[in-house]
Amino acid sequence: MKQGEFAVRLIDWQQRHGRHDLPWQVSDPYRVWLSEIMLQQTQVASVLSYYDRFLQAFPTLAALAAASQAEVLALWSGLGYYSRARNLHRAAQRVMEALGGRFPSTRAEIELLPGVGRSTAAAIAAFAFDRREAILDGNVKRVLTRVFGIEGFPGDKPVENRLWSLAESLLPARDMAAYTQGLMDLGATVCLRANPKCDECPMAACCVARAEGRQAELPTRKAKKAVPVRQVMMLLAVWQGKVRLERRPDRGIWGGLLSLPECAGTQEAETWLAQQGEGDLLPSWPELVHVFTHFRLVITPQPIMLSRRSDDASQEAGACWLPIDEAIHAGVPAPVGKLLAAWPAGGNGK
Repeated sequence: MKQGEFAVRLIDWQQRHGRHDLPWQVSDPYRVWLSEIMLQQTQVASVLSYYDRFLQAFPTLAALAAASQAEVLALWSGLGYYSRARNLHRAAQRVMEALGGRFPSTRAEIELLPGVGRSTAAAIAAFAFDRREAILDGNVKRVLTRVFGIEGFPGDKPVENRLWSLAESLLPARDMAAYTQGLMDLGATVCLRANPKCDECPMAACCVARAEGRQAELPTRKAKKAVPVRQVMMLLAVWQGKVRLERRPDRGIWGGLLSLPECAGTQEAETWLAQQGEGDLLPSWPELVHVFTHFRLVITPQPIMLSRRSDDASQEAGACWLPIDEAIHAGVPAPVGKLLAAWPAGGNGK
């Protein structure tokens, strides 16, 4: 493939067949940045409703910076990878405090914001400021490895470095927004992980993987490892129609979210109940499995009905008792929301 041919084909295809109606296809850096953070490891279909709700609550960067972390996390609840929400909030505050509310305009500056890596910063710079920068997210890695026949797992540093060099060498002199969007569109709608639509691809005539019938082999997969399993008991403690929630530490899974108290098993649950007041451990519910990127969490839901709550139980830092219907919408992890929604009689505990 001649120098520049890749970009010419891609831009022409994007203008005729690419996506043009996404709500973040604007030049406003705040909206572009918000979309790029939400789209990290998350598909467009999942992001759309969250993006609209987020902008309704925080229409400007200043509004986001002025919000509390709890408000931000509540709107993010269910989208996953909650460190993105915490970093988004911290980044907004940094822009307001250190940069006078001016969103940085170069990749190097944008990359200094919490939660923004090289590829995300490049995408923001290209879309919002027409900067000539290369992106290299998962979809782009798949496109480049197939079209150019790049061997090796893309997550290995030598392979990743080679892909970065290739991505930079393919950049056009102009039309950066169309080119960058074209890469994203091609990976998301045509050069799919499974069953790629090669007949619709603008690179079909020059794609190494298609010529050699290796679409299923490229990109090279990472060697599989056994997925670790973690087990935990979650306590659905209800008193007068209210459920006990606790604020999780900022670090770790579901950082900063409200969640159910946790313990290792029935004996610890009985000890916890004795500290909270008086009541009964009801029969435990069937296990609920929640899959993370690097492990599987097996949850044993343990309902507890309190007949009396001690005064100390209402004063513990980070803990609160909320009506179940309210708790579901208070910024809780997805599996916790499922458990709360399953409580009998609409949360009345009857």
